Amino acid sequence: MSWFEQLRRVGGRAAKAHSGWSCAIGLVATFALAGAIAGCGFHLRGDVTYSFSTIFINSPANVPLTAELKRALAGGSATLTDSAAAAQVIFDISNVTDDKQVLSLSSGGRAREYLLTKRVTFALHDAGGRDWLPAAEIVIRRSFTFSESEVLAREAQEAKLYKEMQTDAVQQIVRRLQFATKPV
Repeated sequence: MSWFEQLRRVGGRAAKAHSGWSCAIGLVATFALAGAIAGCGFHLRGDVTYSFSTIFINSPANVPLTAELKRALAGGSATLTDSAAAAQVIFDISNVTDDKQVLSLSSGGRAREYLLTKRVTFALHDAGGRDWLPAAEIVIRRSFTFSESEVLAREAQEAKLYKEMQTDAVQQIVRRLQFATKPV
């Protein structure tokens, strides 16, 4: 019998002897991890509920954020309406801007790092003009490095960052809408 077959035979017996312990240790570790996650306050997002039943989104038609916001709101407890008169609340998106600034320069005076900024200005009110959420602004910033040797990749990265910033803005808006309350 070769040394390899002897080693395999000995290793196999050891694995059989320890398989019960390793299973128990794995089970304990799984329950400990589940307890830690539950204990830290983590919970799934669940259903989105609002204090209003119908909403109209008033924004310029060519804003991509509007379409994503409508998709996000469609999954919640509120119904989207096509007219402001039929809605309990009106969500005004007054401004959505994307900005790009040079953050740092190389020794040759070329841009090395950029700062991308997305600003969304909005307010929530009813048909009577009473504010459910006063005018507010969400500002999201991301920075990325730029190399002239990777222009196409960096342009794709910039587009992806803007898309992620838009998704982040929509999620923040949805969370704020969840805490909107009817004025007294």
